[in-house]
Amino acid sequence: MSSQGSSKRYNVAVVGATGNVGREILNILEERNFPVNEIFLLASSRSAGTTMNFAGRELVVRDLAEFDFSGVQIGLFSPGAKVSSQYAPKAAAAGCVVVDNTSFFRMDPEVPLVVPEVNPQAIAQYTNKGIIANPNCSTIQMVVALKPLHDAATIRRVVVSTYQAVSGAGKEAMDELFEQTRAVYATTLRVPPKKFPKEIAFNLIPQIDVFLENGYTKEEMKMVNETKKILDPAIRLTATTVRVPVFNGHSE
Repeated sequence: MSSQGSSKRYNVAVVGATGNVGREILNILEERNFPVNEIFLLASSRSAGTTMNFAGRELVVRDLAEFDFSGVQIGLFSPGAKVSSQYAPKAAAAGCVVVDNTSFFRMDPEVPLVVPEVNPQAIAQYTNKGIIANPNCSTIQMVVALKPLHDAATIRRVVVSTYQAVSGAGKEAMDELFEQTRAVYATTLRVPPKKFPKEIAFNLIPQIDVFLENGYTKEEMKMVNETKKILDPAIRLTATTVRVPVFNGHSE
């Protein structure tokens, strides 16, 4: 590690490095010239041993299950909620500050749920468990827009509809949109849905994740609960989340 101040550099672990989000994390670290000393790419044993490029270097992906976090200062996690639930506390116990992109820790009262433009002061609570949670993608872009309005006038109620790209459901979902679209244009055969309840090509599906007992989907309730935690528990919010046949870019 180098000296104090702006020249300080960090050992960073990217967990779930081979997934869509992991790859994007690496792109952003490189694009922003983040002060990385050493970077460790971690994934499941299936991906261990493969190589990825970062900042002009070829790096070998390591097995998360065998990795020692004791020499890492920052862990950027996006391996899925089940994996984060197991390995984020282990990393934090080893002294690594975890920023978790999955849903697992978001509603934990001891874990700060942070959008830097909205509630940066909440980051200080990371000392509780060594973990900072990252909200749902649609919640993030909404609360950034709502924050100045709430400061100016105090929002009482929000009605929001989201139109979310298939990238939010992962690489297999993006492949499904591609294959279905190609089939519509190029063949008489249709590609049956696997990732979605209906064909997504040239279609809108007003369901993201499973339906809950209250009639809302899990995705819709994430927006309700996370907004209350980040912005104001008194805000009343209703959400309708729709999957649209677009590769990247959510709107609402």
